[in-house]
Amino acid sequence: MMDSRICLAAVLLLFGLATVFAKSSPDQACESKNGTNCEECLKNVSCLWCITSKSCVTYPVKTILPPHALCPLKEARWGLCWMNFQTLIITLSVLGAILIIALMICLFCCCKCENFGSKRTEAKLQKQANKTRTKQEERKAEMNERHNDIRKKYGLSGQNPYSKFA
Repeated sequence: MMDSRICLAAVLLLFGLATVFAKSSPDQACESKNGTNCEECLKNVSCLWCITSKSCVTYPVKTILPPHALCPLKEARWGLCWMNFQTLIITLSVLGAILIIALMICLFCCCKCENFGSKRTEAKLQKQANKTRTKQEERKAEMNERHNDIRKKYGLSGQNPYSKFA
């Protein structure tokens, strides 16, 4: 069950990456979209829109965050025109943390419930074994009682006369 979840997550991640790369067209340079608006600039995923300079620049992938000299984080737009880069980073960080915490809670609950279930099953099997053992002892006692009654009826309850030959 956990393997299928991991597999599904990997497929969704690959699909998301394929969608992102399908939207980006590497043959168009971001700087050629300087005279346009934010929506036109951000059609290419490798572009970053700066509101203060109203310019479209190539996202600096060597530095994870764009440098302040290029564009301040509050004024930078990437992916969505209505959300600044700083808010986007904070939102994605919070969502990532929530996702990791939820995953840890799920793993903890699954492991805890699995151990609880095995203890419950073990206790049930032990109870059933005790019940079977008790019934078997009762049947054995009843059978010995019947045999003793038969021995008394036919006068065989005394010592066996053939025991001295053994």
